[in-house]
Amino acid sequence: MSRLPVLSIFPTIQGEGCWTGTPAVFVRLAGCDVGCFWCDTRYSWDVPPDAYRPVDAVTEEILQYSPEVVVITGGEPSMHDLRSLTERLRPRKRIHIETAGTHPLQGVFDWITFSPKKFKPPHASVPQQAHELKIVVYNRHDLEWARQWREKVSPECACFLQPEWNRRREMMPHILDFIQQHPSWRLSVQVHKFLHLP
Repeated sequence: MSRLPVLSIFPTIQGEGCWTGTPAVFVRLAGCDVGCFWCDTRYSWDVPPDAYRPVDAVTEEILQYSPEVVVITGGEPSMHDLRSLTERLRPRKRIHIETAGTHPLQGVFDWITFSPKKFKPPHASVPQQAHELKIVVYNRHDLEWARQWREKVSPECACFLQPEWNRRREMMPHILDFIQQHPSWRLSVQVHKFLHLP
């Protein structure tokens, strides 16, 4: 029986990127092999022994919620084989994934938000699959790093710069200046944090 390490399933809104403000059901999986020092979900890095749940039960819980969009996040969801879950959900839900892309993606996704990190390189297969590129900006060097990744995704990929939450006031002027000079980029802010949503 197929099983996944699920930490939580909860309805909220998408707070970042292209789909900001859209009602969604988030599925947070355990396990991460990236280890960003500024991570705001460090509790998701390890996999508790009791986190594994049958995919059928996970699917059933997700389908109890009304939003059409399901966002699979983590942790790092590319560590897991998501084919069984996405096959069950796809007839009734639109499936999004938020990933650093450290492993080849396994599953069928309607929207791939690719957020590469410096701490572990993404798998080469992921950038060209991305519908959305999201770069978290912790310091000014990340802006040049963002330009390098812009060249690796498709021309149609939507590109976002998002200040790291605890440095948003310091980095916002640099991001806004960069976007003015490079208008193919857009600003993403973590709206859900301003609203104190999960």
